[in-house]
Parts: sequence; structure tokens; C-alpha cells
Amino acid sequence: MLSLPFSKPSSLRFSLSHELYKHQNHSRSQLSRFKTKAVQISIPLQDSGAPPIKTTGVVIVGAGLAGLAAATQLKSENIPFILLEASDAVGGRVRTDVVDGFLLDRGFQIFITAYAEAQRILDYQALDLQEFYSGALVYYDGQFHTVADPLRHFPDALRSLTNPIGTVFDKLLIGLKRLQVLGRSEEEILFADEVPIIDLLKKTGFSESVIDRFFRPFFGGIFFDTELETTSRLFDFIFKCLALGNNTLPAGGISAIPEQLAAKLPSGSISLNSRVVSIEFDGSDSNPPSVKLQSGEILRSELGVIVAVEEPEANELLAGMLAVRPTGNRPARSTVCLYFSADQAPVREPVLFLNGSGKGIVNNMFFASNVASSYSPPGKTLVSVSVIGTCAGVSDDDLTAEVIQELSGWFGNSTVESWKHLRTYRIRFAQPNQSPPTDLKKNPKIGSGVYVCGDHRNSATFDGALVSGRIAAETLLKDRALVTVRSN
Repeated sequence: MLSLPFSKPSSLRFSLSHELYKHQNHSRSQLSRFKTKAVQISIPLQDSGAPPIKTTGVVIVGAGLAGLAAATQLKSENIPFILLEASDAVGGRVRTDVVDGFLLDRGFQIFITAYAEAQRILDYQALDLQEFYSGALVYYDGQFHTVADPLRHFPDALRSLTNPIGTVFDKLLIGLKRLQVLGRSEEEILFADEVPIIDLLKKTGFSESVIDRFFRPFFGGIFFDTELETTSRLFDFIFKCLALGNNTLPAGGISAIPEQLAAKLPSGSISLNSRVVSIEFDGSDSNPPSVKLQSGEILRSELGVIVAVEEPEANELLAGMLAVRPTGNRPARSTVCLYFSADQAPVREPVLFLNGSGKGIVNNMFFASNVASSYSPPGKTLVSVSVIGTCAGVSDDDLTAEVIQELSGWFGNSTVESWKHLRTYRIRFAQPNQSPPTDLKKNPKIGSGVYVCGDHRNSATFDGALVSGRIAAETLLKDRALVTVRSN
């Protein structure tokens, strides 16, 4: 819970709103007096039987990527804040567990280095990013077939021209599509006319063979949507990022990304194990919003509250105030990720394997320790397997047995039978459903003093979450006339 830097907090008062509003028309340099080395909190005197009320500048609910990005922006403007996180660590869905010396990311997650906002806010060198092979091995008709980026692996791409993962014309179309997206800005892509990905691929002229054997498992694995109903805007955005950057994993696990952001925030500004159960606001500027914690504590904000949790939880906290799309609510994208320990991998390459057979439940898999050796203890291999959907009604044991049986057909029974199951993650909300129609630049302001951010307000990507958090903080400060907003 909150740790206050005061020996006798009940005797102290600090009126943040008075100072900020008094100086809001002064130069930005005068705002530097509000250093964020500690959360500045006022505690009014109250009856001993009443729940404690504490006040700070901005309250951020949720320490996932969006919440951390919002906090980072507030810190850059010297605005005091408190970041509340219900769980025992930062990251939200971007978490890594250590099990028997293995690093297990919570679900299939790959970091693309071309994300523009990530380049601005993260230290890539410190993350020690380990690269995947730029392409994939597709399992089809009992064999593995290579799909390779011709600009990075030209000999492999040349040899794969005539393989059954699409026609030669399909591979030429992929090159043309690459040139097309590289010639468009992010804004043009995210505001373009949209259709489902499957319609875009068919309209472009791709054959059924390359759609079913490559695009469906590859982009279906990225968006957890093998029907390819996700908006074409996201397809083009990710296609461009893949053309410009590399697929990677941080050496310390995917959680190294939020952990790096959190480490740069002021000491004492993050409160873990602090679940928010309600947000109170009446829409008036004279009565700033407040949040109530599960413990009964109440935190009142002087400037505003930023809600940075998953869409279902955000909607619940805001009493259903999030706008519902014209087509109504759609189920979130879900996935199951299974991890296994192996004595060795059947291949050495850091490559992603795709199921292009149209059969079975495995969508994609890879040997994580081939990408980053730090993901497994010495002498061991970490196997990551992804299934789309939650596999409701199937027990973990039955699901594990089915995956082992299926992958025995890929790599041979003698290889797979010795794999030891480590853990299964069923992720019911892996991503928001971003099928058309979409609004990938939603206004973060919900009401006076209340703002919402997250990948459900922007693109369902790491970068979308980071951008959304920054924009929410900038919008709040702009409303309070405390900052000059940078271009988005």
C-alpha cells in the first residue's frame, strides 16, 4: 500500500491545486518546483472512524505499459503522481515468471524494434534485445518450408520461391505490399479506409494457399485471430514495422520493458498490491475525481485520474461510460501459451514455426532459448507453444497431451516425448478485438478530470499502449494549461 514520507502525516497539509492553479499562467520553468522525487500527498484531518483520504496531483490506475508511459510523461513535466497497481509487479499483461530457472513470458509476445514510440522512450541497448530469424518455418504436408525476408536472407528467399507456401506471384505481391506500406506514414495507415485483413489479402490478389499456409498462422498469431477479421489498418501498421525492424526478445524476458520504465520513475511513486474498486467523479471542475482502494483508502486527485487498465476493467470502474462501437461489444482476443523444458532443440536457428497444415490446435511455436539463451538454464531448452482461443472445457492435462501428440508429428516422437511441461497460461484478454469499424486514436478524455488509456484506445500493440499513455497524460496537462503538447 502507500508509503508516506512523513513521520506525522496527520499534522501536515500541502495544497497542490492551489499552487498549480496559481502558477498555471507562469512559465514552465516555474513548474520545476514540483519535483517528482516523492509523491506529494495531503491528508486532511478527519474523524478517526472515516476512511483515510489522501491527495496527490494525478492518480494513475494500472501499471501496464500505458500507465507507465503516462507516468513517464508526467515525470518529464515535473507533475506529482501516484501509480496504483493491483498486482505484485508492474507490466500488466507484459510479465515474465521465473520457473525452475526458465523465463516464461505470460503468453506469446514479441517486441518489434521499429515501434516509433518505443524507440523514443526505451533504452534498447540496456534491454539487450535478441533477434529472431526474419522469416518463418511453415509446417505443411509433413515438412517444414521456409518463408524468408529477401532483403535479409536473400539466398533463403530465392530457394523458397517455388515451395508450396504460396505461388511465385504471391511472393512478388509481398514485395510490392512492402513498398506500398513503406511509402505511407503511420497516420495515413491508422486513418485509412479499412476492411478485415482477409478481405484485404483477397482484394490484393493473394492466393488461398499463401493466405491459409502463411498469413493465417502468422498474423493470426500476432493478433490472436486466425479468421483474420482484424482491421487492415493494423495489418499495414505491423507489416511496415516488420519491414523496418526486427522481431526480438529482451534477454531478461518481456517484463524487462515495463521494468525499465518503472525504474526511471521517482522513488515511492508506484504502489503495488493496491486494487482500485471505484472511481468517483461528477463531471465538475470544482470537485476533482477520487479513487477508492480495496483497503478502504481514498485517494483524491488535484489534477485528474488516468485509467490505464484492460478495457473490461476500465468500463467497470467507469460504470460503463466507455463508448460502445456501433456493432456492439465483441469478445476479446484470447490465447493459451504452453511452456516445456527440453534437453535440446531439434534446430539451432532462432526461428518461428507456423502451422500451415490447417489441422490441429497449435498455431505457432518456437524454441525461446534459441532466440535468447538467457531464457533457459545451461544445458536446457525452453519450448513455447501458442494456441488461439482459451480452449474452454479442455483441462490443462488434456491440452498438454494434445499439444505433445501434435508436435510429435512435426519433430518426431523420440524428440518430443521427453519434453517436460512447465506451465500453461490461459489468457482470456490477450488483446482487444479490433475488427472494423475501429477508431485507433480515441479521445482519452471521458469526463472532467478523468482520462483512459491502453491498447484498446489505440492500436493493439506495444507501441499503441505507449502512445496512448503519453497522449492521456498530455491531454490532462493540456486541459490544465500546464504543458505544450508535442505532435503525435
